[in-house]
Amino acid sequence: MTEEEVLREFRDAGALLEGHFILSSGLRSSIFLQKMFIFQDPVRTEKLCSALARKIEAKFGKIDVVVSPAIGGIIPGYETARHLRAKAVFVEREDGVFKLRRGFEIPQGAKVLMVEDIITTGLSSRECIAAIAEHTDGLIGAACLIDRSGGKAEIGIPRVSLATLDIPSYEANNLPPELAAQVPVKPGSRGMKVP
Repeated sequence: MTEEEVLREFRDAGALLEGHFILSSGLRSSIFLQKMFIFQDPVRTEKLCSALARKIEAKFGKIDVVVSPAIGGIIPGYETARHLRAKAVFVEREDGVFKLRRGFEIPQGAKVLMVEDIITTGLSSRECIAAIAEHTDGLIGAACLIDRSGGKAEIGIPRVSLATLDIPSYEANNLPPELAAQVPVKPGSRGMKVP
């Protein structure tokens, strides 16, 4: 699947939005990828995650366990694991820190991959990777549907993505005039208040 085909899936699903958006990192952007519009369509989700699984296998080989950050990474993590014929588990926040909970375990010697939906700054990926490292030294890499950092977000391990975009993001006090002229919207899942 080419990057343009991936973006076409997002456009066709109404998941590539334009305006003034507050990202979960607090940064601002003129583009927002509303991945839940993708994940509400099982056929579209399967198509993207199947393509991601093929790319993962080409780079990392056989994967035993996929670990994803809750909540946004659960669906692509599960669906990608299904195509990899791997176990799918997730980490979730406990007292603000990602933890492996619910009795999930990572078997000794397992080849582990972290699967994320979209990488922007890499913060949730790094937090997920730190949680995984508490349970195994078998983490071999990461994958995401879209890397919107243009490959610049440092996560500390090798990664693959279906599409790599370089979408500028800005601090709230350093917006270009065309963005500053628009009312900001917070469409993501983290609870921030719009100033």
